[in-house]
Amino acid sequence: MKPTKYELKAEPRDLGKKNSDTLRDEKRVPAVLYGPRVEENLHFSVAEIDLEKILSIPQTKLQKLELDGKEYDTLLKRVEFHPVTDRPVHADFYKLEDDIALSLNIPVVLVGTAKGVRESGGRVFQPVRRIMVRVLPENIPAQFEIDITALGVNQSLSVGDLDAEGIEILDDPSRTIVTIAPPKSGSAFSSAEDEEELVGAEEGEASEETADAAEAAE
Repeated sequence: MKPTKYELKAEPRDLGKKNSDTLRDEKRVPAVLYGPRVEENLHFSVAEIDLEKILSIPQTKLQKLELDGKEYDTLLKRVEFHPVTDRPVHADFYKLEDDIALSLNIPVVLVGTAKGVRESGGRVFQPVRRIMVRVLPENIPAQFEIDITALGVNQSLSVGDLDAEGIEILDDPSRTIVTIAPPKSGSAFSSAEDEEELVGAEEGEASEETADAAEAAE
């Protein structure tokens, strides 16, 4: 599944704290474009509402960035947020090059209802929500989808089970992505609350996904 590429209009900006504060008052977010073949970083701003629309999408975030009459294929790499208001205050965009692979985290999404849940009241435990990969831009997936329909109680799927043709997986192949835990003792079926708690368990907060994206390879 290929990621959706969002059109994003940008405006050039001058550097400096005063200018950045003015932009934020105008509901615009200071940003920078960089990459292995960008000789000098390009500084610009984007509408806060446009950036928030992109951030609301849980899949890999690709953009067609329009700046000064030119278009750039980009990946949203990092977003900084205000510690109090949680508004975006700065964004980093990476310029994609067709022949240069980059490293990034890809979301993992579970599909279906596991056999162990349907028939035995098992509970879904997903300790891994993102997988680190190295890939050429044309092969960047929107997300990894894992069908858990056939999983019984105490069965699991690991990183090595992913269908990742054309993608180099950087995480340990033995790392468990999802497992079906037995029902709680004394309960024939786990409650929806229990299952939600287990599925929600992950190695980092969702807000860290963008901030912790790996730097692209030189």
